[in-house]
Amino acid sequence: MPKLTVEGYGEFDVPAGKRLVLAMTDEAGVDQLHACGGVAKCTTCRVEFIDGEPETMTDAEKAVLEARGIEGARLSCQIVCNHDMTVRAISRFEGSGRKDSGPRPADEVQP
Repeated sequence: MPKLTVEGYGEFDVPAGKRLVLAMTDEAGVDQLHACGGVAKCTTCRVEFIDGEPETMTDAEKAVLEARGIEGARLSCQIVCNHDMTVRAISRFEGSGRKDSGPRPADEVQP
């Protein structure tokens, strides 16, 4: 079982293959934004990796990050927990001014 460490929240065991965005909300209790429902359209689920950043990136994540000129952050909706990782939650509901965090992402990476 991979370990997910979220700065300021602690260390959590995560089921292998679980999407990072869901692990952050379900296991770590982070009020992580995911306004588009986890389909790599809005970039509200951004995280910064402290350790264990995946070497690969989905085509959807790469395209949206490049289109918006975002560097140094990854989309938690496009990452699967299959190894230990440490992240910083940088896109949270608290203080966002949004009415909610967004629809719950599907269990599998979309699109």
